[in-house]
Amino acid sequence: MVRGPRARAVPKSKVMPEDGETLKAAMKAEKNGKLMNGNGSHQLLPPNPRKRGRPPSDAAERAVAEKRAKLEARVAGRQNHMNNINGVVLTLGQGDTGQLGLGPDIMERSKPALVKDLTRVKAVCAGGMHTVCLTKEGKVYTFGCNDEGALGRTMEDEEEECCVPGLVDLPSKVRQISAGDSHTAAMTEDGHVYIWGTFRDSSGSFGLTPDGQIQKLPVKLKLHGDREVVVKISSGADHLAMLTLAGELYTIGCAEQGQLGRVAERFVARGGRRGLELLLQPDRVHAKNRRTVFADVWAGSYDTLALSTDNEVLVCGLNNYNQLGVSKGQVIHTLTKSKALTEAAANSGGWAHIVVGQHHTLALDAAGNVHALGRLEYGRLGLGDQRQTDATEPIQVGGALEGKKCIDVSAGTTVSFAVTEKGECYSWGMGSNGQLGQTDEEDLWEPGTMLGKQLEQRKVMAVSGGGQHTVLIAQEDSAPADGITQSS
Repeated sequence: MVRGPRARAVPKSKVMPEDGETLKAAMKAEKNGKLMNGNGSHQLLPPNPRKRGRPPSDAAERAVAEKRAKLEARVAGRQNHMNNINGVVLTLGQGDTGQLGLGPDIMERSKPALVKDLTRVKAVCAGGMHTVCLTKEGKVYTFGCNDEGALGRTMEDEEEECCVPGLVDLPSKVRQISAGDSHTAAMTEDGHVYIWGTFRDSSGSFGLTPDGQIQKLPVKLKLHGDREVVVKISSGADHLAMLTLAGELYTIGCAEQGQLGRVAERFVARGGRRGLELLLQPDRVHAKNRRTVFADVWAGSYDTLALSTDNEVLVCGLNNYNQLGVSKGQVIHTLTKSKALTEAAANSGGWAHIVVGQHHTLALDAAGNVHALGRLEYGRLGLGDQRQTDATEPIQVGGALEGKKCIDVSAGTTVSFAVTEKGECYSWGMGSNGQLGQTDEEDLWEPGTMLGKQLEQRKVMAVSGGGQHTVLIAQEDSAPADGITQSS
């Protein structure tokens, strides 16, 4: 028997149109969430809670807020410590361009020396050949090499004045500072970013602003017509990364090693045919999933690392010694998930802080443990002289740091530092520049305690390693062990 086609039930129409125009009106009304009643009036239908598989905006915002809260918990202890730092500045290492801040006659120090006339300091940054300090009052002081404007201030006698701290004129109180080889940046309390100096590439200086000019005084960066509020800045050697309140990531500067995360390889040489504006106009960096929201960012010498609200570490930049935790690619031009750093973060409670030197990475976890990754040479990983291979995934640094809770880490070009909650500063790596502050200038393959008379009655609260010098913030030993002092 041959069956005919099965009759299909016709769904009952919600609206019985009288003509084509009425049908169009009904369809339009239904699309807009309204439905025609028999008497010609409209009743509002409940909105569809899901459109194209996406959650409602308020639910999505709540989900992001919950993720942010969990991620912020990882930095709560360290953030509490950093917010309450209030001390003096100590410097050591090479100071031939004034970066030690000890005056024109002092070219080097193998032990920490006190920088005069700087008190109530809450943050320090050691650049390539200059130093930046931020006080509790939100004022910025600089000293060191000013050949390309990295100090951000005018001087009558530059040879003398660059060797001692000088105030940078900024329009409002500063909350954060960062420094690279030849540039300095400051973020104000209202979320604006000011920058001065210049960026450099393999051919030399190429300026700081789209016109290719070096800026010897602070200039304001504009993000999307100056509507974005920046909550964090971080400098590499020649680039700057910025995180906004909305969880967006912006970069500016050199792109030769892929560190901007938004410039194709064919344009990295000064923007190619697109010009310097491509590099020197801040622009947004996207992950492969363009809906990714960022919760944190860290810039290293030639790299940028960002943490998403999904607790993934995304990276770009130089990876020639696997310092980014990516097994393939010596140079990464777009944000790529670091499997090694992401998995290690999940196993350690999350990264509270990450720093990147020339070819190595240090990561501080939520529990205060230090992990190292990348190039082994000179002992910069702190894993001992018995190790013969580079680290392709984060390895916890032991030795003298075993069982100690750290609250700060820093990576210079070929050196590493860690500060414990009890105020001890440990250093390791290449010792030839006197940056380590220990008994001799040999390379140290394991963490050792920094020594010096200036540390006998003081606790170290923060550290920053530069090109050839090191900067510390220290408090009198009578301060509480956790570093918390009276509020400012």
